[in-house]
Amino acid sequence: MVSYNDHLKKILSQILDSYNILKEMEVKPGDLENIRIEMLKINGFIKVSTNNIDEYKISISDFKKLKSKFNHYLDNYFFEKEIDTMAPLYSNDIQRVKNMRFKIIEALEDKKMIESIEDLIEKL
Repeated sequence: MVSYNDHLKKILSQILDSYNILKEMEVKPGDLENIRIEMLKINGFIKVSTNNIDEYKISISDFKKLKSKFNHYLDNYFFEKEIDTMAPLYSNDIQRVKNMRFKIIEALEDKKMIESIEDLIEKL
């Protein structure tokens, strides 16, 4: 049986995996869909963490702070609609796709959220 901490660690690791894919991606025409997929994965894992993980069952108090950062991210960043709007017109415009990727990365790094995820994974 998987412990609660192990379950959280796996979810956080999947967020980092998608983040690293975005970070290392060399943008080429048509990559807007790949960016969209990774962003949706990240958003899904963040929502699972905030909605389904009980902070009182995690032995490390840092999760409460991270959960607050997750809520801030979910409340303040909405890229799905922008990508859906931009896809038919600019999916092959490398500069616009790069800018969207940078904005998503910047949002994930806001309030040092990615650093907090990495720190918490090490502690778990």
